[in-house]
Amino acid sequence: MTDPDVSTAAGLRLGNILYSNCFPVHARLIDRPEAGDPALVDGIPSALNAKLASGEIDVSPSSSIEYARHADRYGIISGVVIGSRGPVRSILLVSDVDPTDLGGKVVALPTASATSVVLLKILLRIRWEVDPIFVWFDQARDDPFADGAAAALFIGDVALRPDLYSEKRVRLDLGAEWWDETGLPFAFAVWQSASGTDAQLSDLHDRLVSSLAYFNDNRSDLATRYAAHFGLPARLLEEYWRGLSYDLDEPMLEGLGAFFRMAADIGEVTG
Repeated sequence: MTDPDVSTAAGLRLGNILYSNCFPVHARLIDRPEAGDPALVDGIPSALNAKLASGEIDVSPSSSIEYARHADRYGIISGVVIGSRGPVRSILLVSDVDPTDLGGKVVALPTASATSVVLLKILLRIRWEVDPIFVWFDQARDDPFADGAAAALFIGDVALRPDLYSEKRVRLDLGAEWWDETGLPFAFAVWQSASGTDAQLSDLHDRLVSSLAYFNDNRSDLATRYAAHFGLPARLLEEYWRGLSYDLDEPMLEGLGAFFRMAADIGEVTG
């Protein structure tokens, strides 16, 4: 008899981003788990990146910049992505200063992020032609403006909160800024594999595609039932999900390639 851990995804440890943007692809795995599903390991993006690198998990929807930096170590699960084709809503640069005036000023970067940080650095250098001073902050705990930052980047469900520094006049959606600059979609995270058999990864692919279909068939109901879990109103959560893109198609891959090239141009990826 074949060992099910070798032939199905049950033997895999799958990273699960705690933010609501990951939920659609993992919806069925979370809402109606089945025999043969992988074990889910929760974490913020930067923590899951580290777990994938250390071998603590086998597959994860990890920051796309991680693949650019470690393409020799990781494979990509085809078909699924956390991306946007224009505004993303949950990657937000907040400030009282126009981005073209941020040269030499302090810009705070969240420790929870990887890809969004590099995207911001690309936009600052290429779109707005400025060279600010970067500092790190914990967006769950710190007030970057009280610590002297002129601008701060917020990601995930934190960035969706209507009361997030609502007095700040500059609020730039980095998905929209990337689209305006390049005309391409942006892939924030792709499902990356560090280990697992071909059969396991094939089975996982099928389960993820099926899970996303389950989400699409039950979006409104899931938004109602999981709104409290994510701390967001059901209507806002459903609108947010509708604005995201989960299809790793050719335009999304083109956007991913453009991002990798620009990241290399500013020294965030070495050859």
